Amino acid sequence: MGKRRRVAERKKVRPGVLGGAAVAVVCGVGFAAYALAGESGGGTDGKPVPSGPPTAAEVRTTARGFLAAWAAGDVDRAAALTDDRAAAEAALTSYRKDAHVTKVRLTPGTPAAPRSPKVPFKAAATVSYEGTGKGRAAVRKSYAYDSALTVVRRKADGRTLVAWRPSVVHPELRPGDRLVTGEAGDPPIKALDREGNALTPARYPSLGTVIDGLRAKYGKKAGGTGGIELRVVRKDARDAARTKSKSDDAKVTPDKTLLTLAPGTPGTLRTTISPKAQAVAERQTAKRKRASVVVVKPSTGEILAVANSEPGGFNTALQGSLAPGSTMKVITASMLLEKKLAAVDKKHPCPKYETYGGWKFQNDNKFQIKNGTFRTSFGRSCNTAFISQAEKLSNDDLTNQARDVFGLGNDNWSVGVPSFDGAVPVQSHAQMAASLIGQGGVRMNPLNMASVAATVKSGTFRQPYLVSPDLDKRKLATAARRMSPSTLSDLRELMHHTAVAGTAAKAMSGLGPDTGAKTGSAEVDNQKKPNGWFTAYRGDVAAAAVVQAGGHGGEAAGPVVRAVLLAGS
Repeated sequence: MGKRRRVAERKKVRPGVLGGAAVAVVCGVGFAAYALAGESGGGTDGKPVPSGPPTAAEVRTTARGFLAAWAAGDVDRAAALTDDRAAAEAALTSYRKDAHVTKVRLTPGTPAAPRSPKVPFKAAATVSYEGTGKGRAAVRKSYAYDSALTVVRRKADGRTLVAWRPSVVHPELRPGDRLVTGEAGDPPIKALDREGNALTPARYPSLGTVIDGLRAKYGKKAGGTGGIELRVVRKDARDAARTKSKSDDAKVTPDKTLLTLAPGTPGTLRTTISPKAQAVAERQTAKRKRASVVVVKPSTGEILAVANSEPGGFNTALQGSLAPGSTMKVITASMLLEKKLAAVDKKHPCPKYETYGGWKFQNDNKFQIKNGTFRTSFGRSCNTAFISQAEKLSNDDLTNQARDVFGLGNDNWSVGVPSFDGAVPVQSHAQMAASLIGQGGVRMNPLNMASVAATVKSGTFRQPYLVSPDLDKRKLATAARRMSPSTLSDLRELMHHTAVAGTAAKAMSGLGPDTGAKTGSAEVDNQKKPNGWFTAYRGDVAAAAVVQAGGHGGEAAGPVVRAVLLAGS
């Protein structure tokens, strides 16, 4: 064994075999040394079982042993060095069999901190495709990417192992996803903005997932032909395709192309995106953490911009499911106005506290308004002014208002890419009261709340969309009814007052007379600051933004909405 160890150390790189091709791991010492090291880390032969976080030496030894085994094609050995052997074995086998990855080189990096259990590493390999006998020639291409693993200690025997996650194989993988190399199921598309310019993730990072979604839905309809690609095949996309459920589709992250081995011919697809509004939305969200924004055109429903601070992650702007806080009061106020439970300049209670269903509700900083009107309460976002009316409402009143007037919660929007249409479930007691102020079970995203502002501006719900329904003759969602002219006029008055003299005044300053806005702060369990919301319209542009853990909506999300309203106009 001593001789083998010396040979390994001298060579630095130990070759192995993966699918008939040479592979290597660059670890500073060879595979043979780490084949034994991986077995250490604690035992039960009368010796104390190690406990506590892994030491730096254990992290280094375990990580390099796993990478060495993986690179050498020893799937059994690599899987045995993880805390989920079956899942790791399946993923590493698929890496070779389905993704056709060969000539693998894995180079461990240095943890960010001396005692950090997380080890970054670089992967470099060759991706191959041998053709199908249909005139396709064999193709090969180099591919490199960065990933990371985490070392943990197993409690039972103290052994240090790699904490298994699909992202170890590739950072884009989530549970149930697969890497596949082959003929693309959906031809590529060349997405265009409303002016005919090309939309690319390089120019507009937030549109990467949007373009992936457009390709999944319209790739074949746009007239392109597929190429050969290494791609992430999403589990949720397969599930939605199998069940054909709109609720499943709302949770979908589209398949993602990682490497093009042989290009296809893209089809052309025009969208409703405004290049100016999109550019501003990108800049605004990039300056903040966990910010998302959507801009729509009230007169048509066209989506002018979509952006997220984390453009490669989950598309919160279109698919998020978050409590909207006091922006929900736009919908609640429309209901109270229709039911004659409030009037713009009629006195309306706004005490420090209001109790309903056993819960004690309060206003921000426990403020109160004495002898105030509903206009004042709406403008200052008084929670108790809305909670005080709960006892006069039925459990399904808010649900019906959101569905029938604002088109929310019907699970029937057809935007052009996966989206969540909002949820206002029927609730009772304290949860029903909490829903009135955008808490409880109410869930929205910036797309939904931009649509709410657009509905107030235009007077009728128009389902937002990214691709014209004329392309595929799909039917857009509609609302059952419109607000009465008097209710609509009063609601616009409330939102305009908020924009010029209420909690939204700073963000909306100087934007002119044809404006309306509403701020919101949504409390989240185990989060120090609330999610900050802001929705508003100016002329024929409406927008909504959320900054998660950003604090008050006027300060956190207000500047984002102000900027995109100016750009959209």
